[in-house]
Amino acid sequence: MLDYNDVKPKKFIVLDDQPYEVLEAHVFRKQQRKPVNATKLKNLITGGVREHSFAVSDKVAEAELEERDVTFLFTNKNEYWFCEAKDKAKRFKLEPEKVEGQISYVKPNTNVRLLTFGEIILGIKIPIKVELKVKEAAPAVRGNTVQGATKLVILETGFTVNVPMFVNEGDTVVLNTETGEYVERKSV
Repeated sequence: MLDYNDVKPKKFIVLDDQPYEVLEAHVFRKQQRKPVNATKLKNLITGGVREHSFAVSDKVAEAELEERDVTFLFTNKNEYWFCEAKDKAKRFKLEPEKVEGQISYVKPNTNVRLLTFGEIILGIKIPIKVELKVKEAAPAVRGNTVQGATKLVILETGFTVNVPMFVNEGDTVVLNTETGEYVERKSV
């Protein structure tokens, strides 16, 4: 059980028999009253976001999420197909809502972690940093520093990102999947 002030961002809790991810948490005290933890919670099943305040006396259960390795296979008509990492015959698909924002960083035949709450599939978990190859990049134009010396490139997964001018087609870049930003270019 978590105390009211232990409910912090990136934690998973159970509230009203539903799993939630804590997006924001702020402990504060209004005038002479007792402290309160005002939180913003995302329902991991429905995707809805709600605000909830925890009082000093409140305790909340931490959600026990299970993770297992699965392999991303392919995308077909807005369906995302995966299989068990150890048994390629056990295939299943996930809805776009379960993988949105993350699947653009994942190449086919790559292992990711599948998050479940009991029998309910919540989504996937990918590494914070991923390496992707640049598929299309405009040539660097000398003297073009008005845009902060960056250019837009298309990666092998189809994801577009701003990178420094020195990144060329065929280079491998490292991206932060939480912010969606360029981190560095990998040397060959």
